[in-house]
Order: sequence, then structure tokens, then C-alpha cells
Amino acid sequence: MSYEFFIAKRYLRSKRQVKFISLITYISIIGVMIGTAALIIVLSVMNGFESEVRSRIIGFDAHVKLQTRHDRGLTNYPEILDKVKGIPHIVAAAPYILDKAMIISRDRKEGAKIKAIDPQREAEVTDFVKNVNYGTLNLGLIEKEGERAFPGIIIGFSLADRLNVGLGDRVQVLSAAGFQLGGLAAMPTVRTFRVAGYFQTGLYEYDDNAAFISIPEAQRLFEMGNKVNGIQFKLTDMEQAREVADLIEQRVGGAPFETITWFDMNKTLFAWMQYEKWIAFIILSLIIIVATFNIVSTLIMVVLEKTKEIGILKSLGATNESVRRIFIFQGGVAGVLGTLLGVIIGYALCLAQIKFQFFSLPSDVYIISALPIRMESWDFVFIAGAALLLSLTATIYPAYRASKLDPVHAMRYE
Repeated sequence: MSYEFFIAKRYLRSKRQVKFISLITYISIIGVMIGTAALIIVLSVMNGFESEVRSRIIGFDAHVKLQTRHDRGLTNYPEILDKVKGIPHIVAAAPYILDKAMIISRDRKEGAKIKAIDPQREAEVTDFVKNVNYGTLNLGLIEKEGERAFPGIIIGFSLADRLNVGLGDRVQVLSAAGFQLGGLAAMPTVRTFRVAGYFQTGLYEYDDNAAFISIPEAQRLFEMGNKVNGIQFKLTDMEQAREVADLIEQRVGGAPFETITWFDMNKTLFAWMQYEKWIAFIILSLIIIVATFNIVSTLIMVVLEKTKEIGILKSLGATNESVRRIFIFQGGVAGVLGTLLGVIIGYALCLAQIKFQFFSLPSDVYIISALPIRMESWDFVFIAGAALLLSLTATIYPAYRASKLDPVHAMRYE
């Protein structure tokens, strides 16, 4: 242990002539502790919400999609599936059709995104099947007593509410495919469906705007022949989506094919979430900055109180650098204690919320029952590093002033 650190500890433990200095020291430690803990808790909560949103968005959609430029459609998708076999991280693939249409019930009509799927393959690629929480995933013909059988359609919960339809009700779906003929023969293509069930993801964008039908029915509705819009893939690691997408493009021969990843499909949303985390970090860092001002004021008052002692040290041969180290160590100890306590408290509270879920959320408002928490090790490292850096920065000026004291002037009137 260096003598500078030994003296710094003695200064921290010694009784003050002015007790107010000790009080400010404790306030500084508490301030750094609160700021560090608050940052850890808030960023962990934001990580939890981001994880929930990401899991629901990606669970509803695929990790990677293969499609054609200008939406020409794929006619030979079984051959494409053979070409991409063996690519690392791909665990499942399924064709899909995605287009816009209008759904008409008895007394209402709403625009919607119609996605056509193969129910068996879709269950291997996305979590859509798990989200069908009312009715059944029956996209085949559905019979109703005394009425004609129609193919099934699964509608988002909010969309079904706006259409005022229940299970077994008939709806008509209109597409603009018929207008491609032009002239007097141009009419929208209409298909009749029977509501087989509802799905609810908890994401309004999907629950209020989407409906699912079978691929053969979509090919008739959108007059696509035997084409599909693309193929969707599920990966073992979604973070490898861009690398896998590039490999898929290489296998299928490039243009006119193109790939799109889960991040590309939701780039704005995830970028905004990251931006919010930075804003929260900057704002909550102000708590630590305020605490560091207390460290500055404490050290300045200690310098004034210990003027004689500094003069004696310098007269005994202590260098300016040694004096600076004494006060940097003294302020640094306050920063380290505050940071360490803040990390421990932040981790303990986050862990308690994960295990015991003290903070619950109303189930009729939110899609989750408790405040979500996801702790990331890099957040802890980054927050602790920032707190220590700010604390050490606060010691520079007081330490510099102490090192510049003239021992003769410091001891003249003592």
C-alpha cells in the first residue's frame, strides 16, 4: 500500500473539525449509489420491454424472408427450398403470400393485410399458432348447420371487434387483383370466408390490421396462379440473420431474388428503442454528476481544513504528484464505494423483481403481468465505468489546488 493511499484513508476516517464536511462526503457516496442503481434498474426495465416487443414481433414474423424484387412472386419455391438446404442456422422454412385487401362483414368494412400460410409449416417458422387464443386454426372448409361451407379465416382480435364478427360468421374479402384486367371487365376479386378464430399478439399493429387464410385461397383471391410472394425462414440464432440472408442470396443466384431480415423489417422501431436507452442514460447520469459536484466541494473543503498538514507533508519531501494522488484517492474511494453499493442494490432489486414480481401490471391494459426485467452484463460494466470516471474526474481540480500549495504559506500562521 502506497503512503498516499494510507494518508487518504486516514483523512476519510479522521474526525473533522467541521462536521459538515463528513456529511457532504456521505451525501456524495449516497448520490453516486442512487444514480448508479437508478441507471441499472431503468436500463434493465427498458431491456425487458425491448425483449418482450422483440420476441412478439419476431415470434409473429420470420427471422429471414426471401422474396423477389418488385414482388414478382415465386413459382418454383420447392426448388428454392432444396437449394438452401444445408445452410447453417436454418431450422425451418415456409412459403407465404402477403397482400392488402378489404374485409366486409354484415354491416362494416375494414382494410387489412392478408397473409396466406401453410398451417403445418407456419408452426415451425413463427409463433402464430400459439397466438390463436380463441377458435381453431382451421383454414380449410368450415361447415355451419343449414349453411354452405366456406374456407376459414383467422382475424386479429381488434380487427374482429371492429368488424363485429364472431366465430362462424361469414365475411367477404375483396382484392384489387381484378382491376388489372382494365376496361369494362375490371372488377374486384371477391372470396367468402368463415371466421375460424381470433389471434392476439398484444401488438396493436398486428391485432388491428391482419388476417390469415390458406395459400390456395390467397392464390385465387389475388389471382396469383401457383405463385407465392416468398419464403420465410426460422434460424437457431436470430443474431446471425444478416449472414444467413447473404448465404441464401448466393445459393439462389442473386437477382431478382432479395432477402430481408427481422431487423430490416423493424429497423425504425429498434433504432428508436436504442435511442430511448441513450436518452435515459444521459438524463439519469445527471444524478451521478450532481453527486460528483459534492465530491468536488468536499475535497475543496478538506484542502482548506488540511492546509497545515499539506504544508508539513511537502516540507518533509512529498512531491506535488504525491499530494495530487492523496486527494484523488480520497475522492476516488467515495466514488468506488458509491458505485459498488449502487451496482449491488440495482442488481438485488432487479433480481427480486424477476423472482417475486413485486411490480405487477394490469392485465387488461398490458400484454404482460409484471414489469419486465432483463439484465445485461455490458450495461453493468458501462454504468459502473461511467460512474467511476465521473467520480475520478471530479477529484482533478481539488487535487491540483492541493498540490500547488506553498508549504511556507501553508504553515506560516499555524
